[in-house]
Amino acid sequence: MKEDSTAVLVVGGGLVGLSAAMFLSWRGVPTVLVERHPGSSPHPRAIGYTPRTMELFRAVGLGARVPQAPADFRLRRSRVESLAGKWFEETPWTPEERRGPGLEYSPCAGAALSQDRLEPILREKAISLGADIRLETELLGFEQDADGVVASLRTRDGREYAMRASYLVAADGHRSPIREALGIGRTGRGHIRTVRSVLFRAPLEEYLRAGITQFNIDQPGLQAFLTTYGDGRWVLIFSDDEERDEGTLRALVSKAIGRTDLEVELITTGRWEMSALIADRFASGRVFLAGDAAHTLPPARGGYGANTGIDDAHNLAWKLSAVLSGASTPLLLDTYDAERRPIAWLRHGQLFARSDYAAVAAGTARDVPILDDSAVEFGQLYRSAAVLDAGDGLPPARRPEQWAGQPGTRAPHLWMFQGDERVSTLDLFQRTWVLLAEDERWCSAAARVGEQLGIEVRCLRIGVDVRPSDEEAFRTAFGLGTGGASLIRPDGYVAWRAIELPEEPLRSLGEALGRVSCATRGFWTAGERYSTVPRAEARQ
Repeated sequence: MKEDSTAVLVVGGGLVGLSAAMFLSWRGVPTVLVERHPGSSPHPRAIGYTPRTMELFRAVGLGARVPQAPADFRLRRSRVESLAGKWFEETPWTPEERRGPGLEYSPCAGAALSQDRLEPILREKAISLGADIRLETELLGFEQDADGVVASLRTRDGREYAMRASYLVAADGHRSPIREALGIGRTGRGHIRTVRSVLFRAPLEEYLRAGITQFNIDQPGLQAFLTTYGDGRWVLIFSDDEERDEGTLRALVSKAIGRTDLEVELITTGRWEMSALIADRFASGRVFLAGDAAHTLPPARGGYGANTGIDDAHNLAWKLSAVLSGASTPLLLDTYDAERRPIAWLRHGQLFARSDYAAVAAGTARDVPILDDSAVEFGQLYRSAAVLDAGDGLPPARRPEQWAGQPGTRAPHLWMFQGDERVSTLDLFQRTWVLLAEDERWCSAAARVGEQLGIEVRCLRIGVDVRPSDEEAFRTAFGLGTGGASLIRPDGYVAWRAIELPEEPLRSLGEALGRVSCATRGFWTAGERYSTVPRAEARQ
């Protein structure tokens, strides 16, 4: 059997798999993606993408390709008899969202684009960056050893071949044959119900003028959910698993609309399981679970399904890149599960604490406080070996202005000037390690530390290389004194900071970067050598 090879094999060509291939290729990692289907599903599925997801897409150059919603847009839902009938109360996702006056959390807004429209954009971008996308290619099985993974693949014409990869990313959906083969269990709320849906096209734009795009249909003989994809297509989701013929579907669509005088085109039907399950671990050896393979979360206004999976892919991509380049030991990959699994559980709890799913929570969200959207979206906290001083006493999420640059949090967005160009702080991150500091001694330390550890560190002097629009606001947002420094990871999260200038900035930075990067080399100064990886824990 012929054998191909690559650095990373991604199995699954949906939103998460394509995002993984795109993020990896953007970092120069040779990547092959296999997908058993010929293209995107005819059922559009996901539609809402959060500002954080758009930040990630912006970093790789997709900002202009995905149309963003207005900055003040929020997804609104109402209980109605039908579109043309009585409208009852509007049900908020997060009651009483709190945000200080004039606060801007991101340079991006969310986006509303159906999954079948977004996937081709991601696929095209991944290919342009060098990813090898192989559609109509099925995974038959895989084996892993100390050096990598060997996958058995089959194309549509029946040709079989082997693919050797250093690592495998399983983005193969909620049933995930890869997860099952690894024997990884799942826990959580579990199966909620099996539902059916019908996708249709109809001229219903007049019912969107109020700004509400989701409707709980509540009338005798029909309890259903109706929403639009914003392009003339709508989906009606039933609360049961009953098969219906075309005539029945047309009648129910007319009941949901509340009119029979409109031309309605039925496009396709769907049947899917609504569940909430989190994998007991997100990795096994050289195989990593991402997206629905790692966590299934019912569709919700928080975007906890697709967006959480895209963030998985982004978190994993920079770590695989660092290990494959030889800069970091495989210990860095252990931080993927340590960081992403708690986020899945955080969103699991938030989902069932809110009104959309509270009735089916079955006790899983008891005593879970509802967090502001901005806290869940921008203020989640990572705790792992790739972060220093994210103490156990800190909450799992806060609004960005409540964090003030603590390690483990997303580096805050502020407007800066780089030369004459106005940029967000976020535009300075996500490619490599970045050290933000005012004192020049930090930059000389960063150059020496980076050279010794074999890690690229970009030092940006505040007031010289970049100038904050408001220096005091910058220091407050990052929690720094005039002599302090903030070390930002390649995914835009704060790894470590020194609030003020320490006695030995070279030694402080060297030890910190060596630890959070799980560097393969040691750091030394003044004749003393410091191991950056605990010898007893280092894996081969």
